[in-house]
Amino acid sequence: MPKRLSRIATRCAQYAAVLTLLVGFATASAAELSIAVGADVTSIDPHYHNLTPNNNIGEHLFETLVTKDPKSLLKPALAISWKAIDDLTWEFKLRKGVKFHDGSDFTAADVVFSIERTALVPNSPSPFTLYTNQITEKIIVDPLTVRLKTATPYPLMPNDMGTVFIVSSKAAKGAATADFDSGKATIGTGPFKFVRYAKGDRIELARNDSYWGNKAAWDKVTFRVIASDPSRVASLLAGDVRAIENVPTADLAKLSKDAAVAISRTVSHRLIFLHMDTNRDKSPFVTDKSGKALDKNPLKDVRVRKAISKAINRQAIVERVMEGAAVATGQLMPEGMFGYVPGMKPEAFDPDGAKKLLAEAGYPDGFTLTLHGPNDRYVNDDQICQAVAQMLSRIGIQTRVETLPSSVYFSRATKLEFSMMLVGWAADTAEASSPLKAQLATYDVKKGMGTANRGRYSNPKMDALLEQALATVDDNRREKLLQQATEVAIGDLGVIPLHHQVNLWATRKGIVYTPRTDERTLAHEFRPQ
Repeated sequence: MPKRLSRIATRCAQYAAVLTLLVGFATASAAELSIAVGADVTSIDPHYHNLTPNNNIGEHLFETLVTKDPKSLLKPALAISWKAIDDLTWEFKLRKGVKFHDGSDFTAADVVFSIERTALVPNSPSPFTLYTNQITEKIIVDPLTVRLKTATPYPLMPNDMGTVFIVSSKAAKGAATADFDSGKATIGTGPFKFVRYAKGDRIELARNDSYWGNKAAWDKVTFRVIASDPSRVASLLAGDVRAIENVPTADLAKLSKDAAVAISRTVSHRLIFLHMDTNRDKSPFVTDKSGKALDKNPLKDVRVRKAISKAINRQAIVERVMEGAAVATGQLMPEGMFGYVPGMKPEAFDPDGAKKLLAEAGYPDGFTLTLHGPNDRYVNDDQICQAVAQMLSRIGIQTRVETLPSSVYFSRATKLEFSMMLVGWAADTAEASSPLKAQLATYDVKKGMGTANRGRYSNPKMDALLEQALATVDDNRREKLLQQATEVAIGDLGVIPLHHQVNLWATRKGIVYTPRTDERTLAHEFRPQ
């Protein structure tokens, strides 16, 4: 070979070696993904607590029969198809060849076991029976076919089966919630396998290379729990993590201008609202101005609830507290989603009208109450509570705020310890039936209704409309019934809607994420650019 060609060949080989090394570094870097999340999970047990942070992690390890795309439209998952074979029976055809993380086969028996387990998990703060109690019989037709029967026609079965995670009947038989937290029973079919859960710190996962669907881009994923907004942003900017959820609204403008950061956003179907004790004659955190317990609970009076609603300047909260990353609302669902009521506007800010209503209700000088809320669960939750308290105090309802870590807050709220609460609810079924069933339906354990109704609101007219909607297969008719139920419940101020969140993620340059209406931060949907 001539010397010149020899030198060229040598140089090319050197370039190739350098390129291979660089590609190797890039691949190694791309193979690990660290994500900072804003809230810790209460458990890895997928049936313990129907809570978004739990469900978010659960979706990596376990799967449902039906799943949703980023816009919350249904699509196949462990079930490849589903249909109503008569008015009372839904049939699901299951995906062939799916393996659990331990190599065992996924079958209809695991589906039946998982549905039954939702009612057996002790001390659940918000049980998944909301989605399973309507099932009266479970029939295994063959290993890849299951039929679910109901007492009345039930159109939401596919939606509901998009919320119940399927566990291995073999691994989870007799397993306690602690067995999932330790990893002993954490055997699913999801795109990642469980590695470690360190409460309050991190969740570590490894890619499931035997996954039936598209493989994730990452060999290893670490979810770091960073509840502090400034710390979460600082971790992203320092490169300690490559993505964060719940971008703090105060940092949104700065991050949007940073060339090394990309922002993803979309309106959420999560409603932020006030829940009130509308049931008890005496409420624990309502007193007169001197601190003496009132003989009569003012929150039972719809005029008082209306006054509270009128006293709140929702647009001011959106602009000043949420920095524009929210949409003020007067109903349960955002525009464009199933059950949204056209023309139903947020309550107009009217402090004078609020004072007039208080006087009509017999409280011309107001009263005193405590607003409880979490301080690490929803975007700006503590600040929202403070803003609401100031607004109520201006109309004579002297309001103090007590916010707590979500792990403490939800446990106490479930025990009905509070009088007025700041709460959020994401409609996992992507329609108004979800908040109506969970938050506003009359509490009934056997029916699985009102499972998160911590104010114990009850309205027979709303219950009747909801029950009719849940038995109506025709979508147009069902949506009208859900709209009517919404109008009744909100007209009665069963809850006081404030706003829908705008979901925000930030990633380091070179990583892209498609924003989701359901708030899920899914590692397998982050992609190298």
